[in-house]
Amino acid sequence: MNKKLKSIVCVAVTAISLVAMVGCGSKSSSETAATSAKSSDNEIVLWTPLAGPDGDTMTAMIDDYNKTNPKYKVKHVPIQENDLYSKLPSVVSSGKEVPDLTIVHAERIPLFVKNDMLVPYDDAIAKDGNNIKEENYLKEGWRVGQVNDKRYGIPLDVHTYITYYNPDLLAKYGPHVLDDNVITMDEVKEVGEAAKKDGIAAIGVDWMRVMTLAWIGQLGGDITSDGTKPTVDTPQAEKALKTMKDFVDQKIATQDGDDPQQLFKTNKLVFWPEGIWMRNGFKDSDVNWKMTNFITFDKSKLLNWSSSHNFVMFKNPARDEAKQQGVIDFLKWMGNNSIKWATEAGQNPASMAVQNSPEFAKEPQAFLAKNPDALHVFNYQYYGYVAEALDKIVLDTVFGKMEIKDGLTQAQKEVEDRIANGK
Repeated sequence: MNKKLKSIVCVAVTAISLVAMVGCGSKSSSETAATSAKSSDNEIVLWTPLAGPDGDTMTAMIDDYNKTNPKYKVKHVPIQENDLYSKLPSVVSSGKEVPDLTIVHAERIPLFVKNDMLVPYDDAIAKDGNNIKEENYLKEGWRVGQVNDKRYGIPLDVHTYITYYNPDLLAKYGPHVLDDNVITMDEVKEVGEAAKKDGIAAIGVDWMRVMTLAWIGQLGGDITSDGTKPTVDTPQAEKALKTMKDFVDQKIATQDGDDPQQLFKTNKLVFWPEGIWMRNGFKDSDVNWKMTNFITFDKSKLLNWSSSHNFVMFKNPARDEAKQQGVIDFLKWMGNNSIKWATEAGQNPASMAVQNSPEFAKEPQAFLAKNPDALHVFNYQYYGYVAEALDKIVLDTVFGKMEIKDGLTQAQKEVEDRIANGK
């Protein structure tokens, strides 16, 4: 997933709390999706938000599946995320041209369920002999597909925000930092104090929303108290933002206007927090890099912000039991044959068959398998409201353009107001 695609992901995921939204993509994208939803009797139409290089990998995987000569072949329709999430409510409401299967971000599932848009898998799984089950998947990927004791999502992956680091720079400015395989905020400060004399920053200010969320979780906080009420303005959020603001003020972190990715690629940044999907961006770079867990306040409390691509079935009157079984057959095959999702897309497949394979063990993101409990998806039903509210204030507070307390108060009120107004 390249930088441009990650920006698309940011926009789409922040809108998860909307039932419908105005699409920002081209008209032709939606028209193509509508046309492509018309499946034949022996075809499963799969819509996904994988419109970039990830989409090419998904198409290649589906081609492999179709070569097995299944009863129902799969047709992949990649759509820009904002177009996809804009289109789905209207097609489900009309009952026409609904895809047979769809990949969505797991954060969306609770609100889709609340709005009665999804069909649970439970009956189809039971009829198939319960071959799709919890032990076959990463725990966090499986957890977020369940709402109100019903199974609505089958995970493809758990994709995570981690830390890229430069081993050469770390050997110079913090040679013992990774002796315990954990990077703490105190160690970031230590490295930063040593490196800034050479004009090198220790930590990049990048996707501050998810960085902040991870630190809130590490500090024992959350973004909801009971699954309904938001908790945005908290001591944990304040500490996370203040720590980064201090790093900026002390020149330990990158500054406003800097490009952390470019600085990392040119050996001017020690720690670059980013997604595992960004690793393919290093193919044409000479920089020495490795991955590890996201930076933590407490070495005993690892928490890596994550999301998960889940396969869901939207309500579709044209999907009969036979085709539903075809969906199950495809998902079982995907569970055992998604190694390309790791080797080519740079992702972290949810399938334990892949997680335990020798091929996956060679991948740089395979370290995540050692701490699966550190993967955390914030699947609060109003996550989208929280994400949009945080996006408006996190960079301004870290770069000193807004008081932290004022920003968090604003974000809290915005989320509360939107929940009350249903917008």
